Amino acid sequence: MASSEIEIVSSESKQIPNGVAANVIDVFSASAYGDLDKLRKFVEEDKASLSTPDGNGYYALQWASLNNFPDVAQYIIEHGGDVNQNDNVRQTALHWAAVRGSIAVADVLLQNGGRVEAADANGYRAVHVAAQYGQTGFLNHIGAKYRADFDAVDNEGRSPLHWAAYKGYADTIRLLLFRDAYQGRQDREGCTPLHWAALRGNIEACTILVHAGTKQELAVKDKAGFTPAQIASDKGHRHIALFLSNAQRAQSNHWKDKICSGKMGDVGFAPILLSIILILMFLFINSVIAAPNLPKVTAVVGLWGWTALSLAFVSIIMFYRCSSKDPGFIKRLGDLNKDTDSEDPLLNIDLNNSSVWTGNWSQLCPTCKIIRPVRCKHCPTCKHCIEQFDHHCPWISNCVGKRNKRDFFIFICLATSSSFLAGIIAVQSAWVAKNLLLILSCWVKGN
Repeated sequence: MASSEIEIVSSESKQIPNGVAANVIDVFSASAYGDLDKLRKFVEEDKASLSTPDGNGYYALQWASLNNFPDVAQYIIEHGGDVNQNDNVRQTALHWAAVRGSIAVADVLLQNGGRVEAADANGYRAVHVAAQYGQTGFLNHIGAKYRADFDAVDNEGRSPLHWAAYKGYADTIRLLLFRDAYQGRQDREGCTPLHWAALRGNIEACTILVHAGTKQELAVKDKAGFTPAQIASDKGHRHIALFLSNAQRAQSNHWKDKICSGKMGDVGFAPILLSIILILMFLFINSVIAAPNLPKVTAVVGLWGWTALSLAFVSIIMFYRCSSKDPGFIKRLGDLNKDTDSEDPLLNIDLNNSSVWTGNWSQLCPTCKIIRPVRCKHCPTCKHCIEQFDHHCPWISNCVGKRNKRDFFIFICLATSSSFLAGIIAVQSAWVAKNLLLILSCWVKGN
């Protein structure tokens, strides 16, 4: 797959060095440095034009947008600058603002008639550029406030999600999936975002896409006939190839594939653990406490033996509670009351307190479509976000979280205590029986 991306600030000729005021010699350098006083002098006294490009074909408004100078951008627009003016590759000032995530300038541009869906020669819109540079906040802002299309495609049929996956920007991927970007879209080469993430060896990007996707995305082949797992293997990303292969087997309906991947569906290994506990209890009673071929246990040993059995019985009760209890599932967006406000989910929260608006995009769950509270994580096995998530335990077929962590701890303590007591009693009984046999053998020999 070829990699072509926006060319803004990709060459040295477009980089503005950290200079001093002496470098401000025209409207372009004044705009780039944000020197509004000198810009006014050039325009109002020297009659310089703000609607003509520099020697490279770039406009003053583009330089102000790139470096996030909203006051300069506003002045340029008010004095002849065209907010939708294209340069030699048909990029507008909004494209340049997207490179560095200049949200303040984007507001100025779009509130003065800028077209949020303007595309350059490659078909890149501002959403594509923001995804290419990992400007998650900018992407969310123009999508939430100006209704930018998160699923827009460029000339090669690639959406912002393709670019974010290729570049490995995990936060941008989370936002796009949270905003319902189409994960199964194939570009002209037949590649999905997962193909691109696998190609570049981005394990975090692959993990997010797999957890938020379906088994269909894992099996999609590009025009060359390769699945994402095969592409990863071909590029030498063995850990990603193994991860994708395991994910594909885990979502298979064949029991052998589930066992090989360590996933047993909703049931898990809970029936196996319950069977082991019951079998051990039965063997302990019949082979130790009431064994016909062993000497009868003393009252003290018997008391400890039945104590061990009692602990084991209570542990079964706690085992059931751990397995069946809600560990702290957080309601998904679709499970909420239909009568609630249908406005944008990211705008229905307190902007001053929300972790999302301070840059903690990892709190977005692209699968459940919720903003997770602190210490909440998504379980790919249960396919839910869990409050105070600790881990998913296949032996209880459930997650360990806020609402069942105490039950789980008690279960572990009871199971450990009963096993320890039963082991000591079994060893003691065997030791007594061995000594009794030695005494009997000596008595027989003496007679």
